[in-house]
Amino acid sequence: MYFLAYPFANLMLLLYTFLGNSTVAAIAVLTLLISLLTLPLTLNQQKSSRKMQEFQPELEKLQKKYAKDKEKLAQEQMQLYKKAGINPMSGCLPLLIQMPIWFGLIGAIKYCIPSTPLDLFKFSHHIYKWLPGVVGLVPLQSTFLGMDLGRPPSMAQWWSYTLPVLVFVTYWLQQKLMTPPTAASSSSDDKSQGSAMAQQMQTMQTMMPLMMMMFTLSYPTGLSIYFIISSLIRVAQYYFIKTNGAGTK
Repeated sequence: MYFLAYPFANLMLLLYTFLGNSTVAAIAVLTLLISLLTLPLTLNQQKSSRKMQEFQPELEKLQKKYAKDKEKLAQEQMQLYKKAGINPMSGCLPLLIQMPIWFGLIGAIKYCIPSTPLDLFKFSHHIYKWLPGVVGLVPLQSTFLGMDLGRPPSMAQWWSYTLPVLVFVTYWLQQKLMTPPTAASSSSDDKSQGSAMAQQMQTMQTMMPLMMMMFTLSYPTGLSIYFIISSLIRVAQYYFIKTNGAGTK
């Protein structure tokens, strides 16, 4: 965590000085910068998702044709993915890369808005003093709409729970847009299979956002701002790809 926490924290300090001493603005711009750095990965993920949606009828035909031969089904699916230029693992890589980013941001928020003297002392030795105007800034102004960005949501500030709820809503929207729809089937067996697949997808669409919301309940409220903005950026990317037809190329 620390190999990203210290650079993120120093960048947050620098942004803070240029953005009118606004911690929320610093977190928001840092989120945009991280999104730009990971843009090639997320765009590739979303293009693959769009192609998966377009080839969903073909995938369902294969699932019906090789329902009793799982090995053959896997082979035919891989051939279809290769022909369509789809990388089925493209959805995993951005998530794996985002994990250290999340924990790096948690550490950065903890250092920039320290809740204990020990956190302040630790970070004092890792401030990049060559950056203009960062010395003496910590702790940053931590209040946003009456919420303490450096602490997890609590009943003392009950309205702080609205941010994890927004994390759930925005992540759910992102998941819904990127999940391939299941086509209707004519036979009763196909309908039951399609219904099971649709139910599994709906469960995943709910469980992942729910896990993200529960995650943010245990960490500084400022992290919720990162997740909300990140999800909105990915929703905007999805519509950009859809409008420009990038997923079909």
